Amino acid sequence: MTTAELLGQDPGWLIAVKGLLVFVLCVLLTLMSVWGERRIVARMQMRLGPNRVGPFGLVQALADGVKLALKEDLIPAAADKIVFVIAPIISTTACFMAFAVIPMSGPVTLFGHKTAMQLTDLPVGVLYVLAIASIGVYGIVLAGWSSGSTYPLLGGLRSSAQVISYEVAMGLSLVAVFIYSGSMSTSDIVAAQQKWWFAVVLFPSFVIYAISMVGETNRAPFDLAEAEGELVGGFHTEYSSLKFALFFLAEYVNIVAVSALATTLFLGGYHALPGLGFTEQWLGGWFTLVWFFTKVIFFFFIFVWLRGTLPRMRYDQFMKFGWKVLIPVSLFWIMVVASLRVMSLHGAPRLTVLAFSSGVVLIVLGINIAFDSAKKRAREVPESNFAAPTFAVPSIPGASTVELENPRG
Repeated sequence: MTTAELLGQDPGWLIAVKGLLVFVLCVLLTLMSVWGERRIVARMQMRLGPNRVGPFGLVQALADGVKLALKEDLIPAAADKIVFVIAPIISTTACFMAFAVIPMSGPVTLFGHKTAMQLTDLPVGVLYVLAIASIGVYGIVLAGWSSGSTYPLLGGLRSSAQVISYEVAMGLSLVAVFIYSGSMSTSDIVAAQQKWWFAVVLFPSFVIYAISMVGETNRAPFDLAEAEGELVGGFHTEYSSLKFALFFLAEYVNIVAVSALATTLFLGGYHALPGLGFTEQWLGGWFTLVWFFTKVIFFFFIFVWLRGTLPRMRYDQFMKFGWKVLIPVSLFWIMVVASLRVMSLHGAPRLTVLAFSSGVVLIVLGINIAFDSAKKRAREVPESNFAAPTFAVPSIPGASTVELENPRG
């Protein structure tokens, strides 16, 4: 019986129970993620991190949530009050909705019914996740616009441009997965990885997705939408109390969501590590949840590791990297994968496939050498050959030409 048929037999009350379990699990993961991030970054910076509230500081995130709830809720006088309130709700709701198609376990028994820890199995499940992620950015954009302030508006505009740029690269990185699995259903993609994980077979796609998901979630070093050195706090500068807590919750749930999608598409989903498949039957199949969340935590550690080690990029560097590096590489890789897939489906000899792969590697190496030599020649050109850039300088009201040329008189 397929996963879709198994889920199709679920009664309504069981679907509601699974939805509640997913919600509670996401909230608990958020609390633990905040604590884990602060502890890991503290270790990287030779500090202790939270260690006062509860054993090992485990209750620190919950205490922060209570503190935010008890703070005064302020709305700026110039804000559009309705949109200002709705914006954080949009961001948070979209993050939770993405989990509807994520398969977290294999077949299990819940309250006497055989089911799987997945709410539904859509034929276009991955596209559903991408669509929900796109809706989530509306919350950030509306928050920046409705605040009636300059810095939040700039943060919202940055976020919209950022998400558009890196969603293109993210979507292109998933095309190779669709080609190899022959489906856009998340459960079918997991089933297609029983022999080889797509992180191995489609390693360039995995790398592109991993970079894009960091840009998609506005996390360091891509946190340009809330760069405190430039935009105070970015799109949520004017938010306080529970509204700010909702944005805080949305950020971490979004991290868990993209990590869960990466686990599903590239690391075999809930399947065990190679050679440990016998563990999937432990606890009546519930042990597959352990494998799933172990992989999700691995991705979360990568997020924290990047935040603790890399400086924030400049905005022009960030956009250039997305449009001029990730997207062209993704398009080239899709053509390579499609060609290899057609060869394998039509029974091409291994020698032909090997020759094609070697040719692709040689082309990439040749392009890389050509770029390196061009950069080296550019460095050898004397600086005197370059004209100094000229910029339009507006005239100062009330100042004469002589004063501008010789300001010291």
